Amino acid sequence: MGGHPKPHTEPRTTRGITSMAVRRIVPPSAARYAPAARRAARVTLAAGASFYLFLYGFGQTTAATYALFAAVALAGLSRIPGTGRQRAAVVIRLLPASWLLVTVGTYLAVRTWSAVLGMLVIGFCLAFLAVGGPRPAGAAPGLQLLYILPSFPPYDPGSLAERLVGTTVGILLLVLAEAFLFPDPPALPYRERAARALDTAQACARELGTAPYRVTGPTGRAAGDAATSLRPMQVPEAERPAGPGVRERALTHAALATRTLLSRLALLPPAPEGSDPAAALGVLRAVERTAAETAARMRGATPATDAHTDLAEARAVLAATHYDPLEPVAVLRRHAAVLEVADAALAVSTAADIAVRGRAAAADAPVNRFWYAGMSAPQLWWIRLSGHAGRRSVFFQNAVRLALALAAARTVAGLDTLPHGFWAMLATLTLTRTTVRETRSTIRVALTGTLVGALVTAGLLALVSNDTKVYAAALLPVMLLTFTVGPVKGVGWAQALFTLTVALVFAQLAAATWRLAEIRLLDVLIGSAIGAVFGLLAWPRGGHDELRHSAAVLMRGAAEIVVATTASIAAGGVREPLPYVPGHRSLRRMLILAESAYAQFQSEPAGQGRMLGAPGAHRAHGPDSTDRTEPDWQAVMMAGHHTLWGSDRLLSPPPPASGPAAPVVVPPLGREAAAEVMRLGDRVAGRLLLVSAALDPGGDTPPTPVPLRDPAFDGFEAEPDGATRLYYAAASWLDSLLTDLERISGTDRP
Repeated sequence: MGGHPKPHTEPRTTRGITSMAVRRIVPPSAARYAPAARRAARVTLAAGASFYLFLYGFGQTTAATYALFAAVALAGLSRIPGTGRQRAAVVIRLLPASWLLVTVGTYLAVRTWSAVLGMLVIGFCLAFLAVGGPRPAGAAPGLQLLYILPSFPPYDPGSLAERLVGTTVGILLLVLAEAFLFPDPPALPYRERAARALDTAQACARELGTAPYRVTGPTGRAAGDAATSLRPMQVPEAERPAGPGVRERALTHAALATRTLLSRLALLPPAPEGSDPAAALGVLRAVERTAAETAARMRGATPATDAHTDLAEARAVLAATHYDPLEPVAVLRRHAAVLEVADAALAVSTAADIAVRGRAAAADAPVNRFWYAGMSAPQLWWIRLSGHAGRRSVFFQNAVRLALALAAARTVAGLDTLPHGFWAMLATLTLTRTTVRETRSTIRVALTGTLVGALVTAGLLALVSNDTKVYAAALLPVMLLTFTVGPVKGVGWAQALFTLTVALVFAQLAAATWRLAEIRLLDVLIGSAIGAVFGLLAWPRGGHDELRHSAAVLMRGAAEIVVATTASIAAGGVREPLPYVPGHRSLRRMLILAESAYAQFQSEPAGQGRMLGAPGAHRAHGPDSTDRTEPDWQAVMMAGHHTLWGSDRLLSPPPPASGPAAPVVVPPLGREAAAEVMRLGDRVAGRLLLVSAALDPGGDTPPTPVPLRDPAFDGFEAEPDGATRLYYAAASWLDSLLTDLERISGTDRP
């Protein structure tokens, strides 16, 4: 059995600059044992009951074996996130796939080459399902085992019915145990998290709509906390909207828009002294009502959509307001910022409606921002799978690495007629990691644990001999201990206890001697060695190298979008409601690949020890590091999102008060304003390219960093002739992008 990722440690931040102290992992406590014990009790009762029923009730050893390992595969080996009832719902849907895997494995066992080929194809497909989110990723190892078990000799298609009956009973008992025994405490649903964040946005908008028209300190801090609570690393895996479906995508979209809304509200500049803030008050009060309406919808209520409609109308009125040329520029800047707040609030409202109603809400959604709203589930799955079907996807890399390792293990087991060869494949499955360093350290601990377990097992088998009553009495307590202690104490304990557990199982199925422990140790040694070899040959550095490459590509793509966007703003023209603004599809795919690499890097011990997911920069140490400064990777992802969303907002027609969006003609900027906005875009694009080179440096990359923000450059504060509200909105967007770049490099301004 494999170990589990070490808990993520949150960094400490000061004035936006992060400092990370090296911390030791907190020792296991009762709080960590409680959920493991509940899960262990459920899998032990399901596996034990089905095993004893078939073995001692009906005398069917094959059905007993498959019943036990089916329950162990989908509850002990798999790590499906969620409460017991959530896992039960997932497992029951996996029953047809389990039948198929057992059937295919049974028939392909006729020849070694057919079993190896099947392992290569099935191993890749099951591992690649991790693109579908935490639940498919968690179930994949257990499904792998359901193919591995029947793919070994003896080739006996005549026993297929017995194998399927055992598998079915084991899984059904597991479903009942997960659903009704030892319930887990409920987690806070992600929709409720989003609703609470919208409550905070409502409070911010309320303060901005009344004198002195600014967000107070406590409310601003609450807005920051609410935005942080929506970050994926703050959310249990089971509650993260990571799937490819319409509702999951919409909920993710709503969370990002909510974070944007909170940020825009907290940083909204105050109304200039002597000016009349009434022009923007209507929008801010409509934002307040829309936030309340959207929060209610997230909580399951069915409010009217009056607030959304009122906000769209108020935004259209503010956008059409004529300004006196002598009006203070600060008023234009504030109104541009208020329009950004309105856009974010409308995006939250629409995304929340899709997250609640699904495709039924697609007719009212702007096609350019919510391109997925009207698509079917197969279409969205195809987009997700095809988007990762390439060597630059960490999901593709992981699937190839594991499939090759499992196929090699099956080849060795078949050619050498290795006794209990599926144990070697199980070791390969559970001990292969995404980096060669992690695989090496895991194998060292696992072999030590297996050796200890083998010694204990050999002594027990020699002492008890063939007295199956002793083995039957000891199996359930040992299994309970295995699945309680192993997940908490780590891979060494897991391997030691699992060695004893499988010995107690097979000693009841057939006469066994102390040499069974020797075979177990040999199998784990062979399987782990194969895993180490493929960990070294296939992308040995895991997510880190791919993260640097994909982040650098993302910054280069962002630079292209910045230049194209500012040129389009300067030139004006027709803005049409397209599914994608030209060029955005490529940037979106770059962002998807970078985020998947970042997610894997966070799960790796090297990434967990490098201050992930917080502002600032830090030093990376270790044999694979040259003491270089590690960027703030989450700021890289946010810069990509800000580029995409900002450009989309500036180049798309404004949302209408009702009905579908229509093309809009945008006049060109004045000559001075056009030259200034293009100068700003070129400068920010150049800084994006500098950051790209620093993220993934080549052999001749200049070692001396160039300042991202030149003190002599005051372009963001310029007030050129002919500047419109669109100009100031673009300048604000470019300024925020430069702030993102400063966070990436750790040069944040105080």
